[in-house]
Amino acid sequence: MRKLIALFMLAGIMFVPVFANAQEAAADTAAQEEMAPVVEEPAASPTIVDDEIVAEEQSFHQVVKEKFIEGDPLYMTPVLICLILGLAVALERIITLNLSTTNTKKLLAKVEDALSSGGVEAAKDVTKNTKGPVASIFTQGLMRYSEGIEMVEKSIIAYGSVEMGRLEKGLVWISLFISLAPMLGFMGTVIGMIGAFDSIEAAGDISPSLVAGGIKIALLTTVAGLIVAIILQLFYNYCVAKIDSLVNDMEDASITLVDILVKHKLTGK
Repeated sequence: MRKLIALFMLAGIMFVPVFANAQEAAADTAAQEEMAPVVEEPAASPTIVDDEIVAEEQSFHQVVKEKFIEGDPLYMTPVLICLILGLAVALERIITLNLSTTNTKKLLAKVEDALSSGGVEAAKDVTKNTKGPVASIFTQGLMRYSEGIEMVEKSIIAYGSVEMGRLEKGLVWISLFISLAPMLGFMGTVIGMIGAFDSIEAAGDISPSLVAGGIKIALLTTVAGLIVAIILQLFYNYCVAKIDSLVNDMEDASITLVDILVKHKLTGK
């Protein structure tokens, strides 16, 4: 995940090493063809190559740390906190939703077999020993069988809303961090531009060296905020799609359960 973040942040500067490596390869080829023992001409070349090798040997963490410091930790830290908290909530939701997935066809087959062999109590034992929101809804519906099929349907609908609320728990926080990260990035942008104009006003002249620092902070914080928002948006959409799938399974399975109860005439009347 951290590699994905750095991919966007370093996409622009990745072209520089590629171009430099191409120049280095061309210089090496020309040197091999000439085979000249001249030492004075390539005197500047080793220094450039050494600098490039040092730059290439920088680890991923060093590059990210460098860009983090260049973007000013005061403005980059809140964006990083949004990423950490958002990923924590998203991963917790993904794990919970995957554990809540139930094979509804298999569960319905077990419930129908239990109803045929042991009645409602046997069916309730099956649903109680099965994890997931679908099994919980079945349990609530079977507990109301003696009050009629209408009460079973009402119980399933009411408890289905409760289970749906549990599935959507935490999504509001992911949505908050998705909105907050770009805002914090833009705030760093505005503050950086204000600092740049303050430098121009204090110097009384427009110079690239005066505004470069503020503009760099502005660009880095903006990119960081947008990257965080994009990453969290992907996780958010996955969670929403997973919840929709679970809700559809709950609705279809609930209708099938009512049909099974009617078929076996287990309305309690």
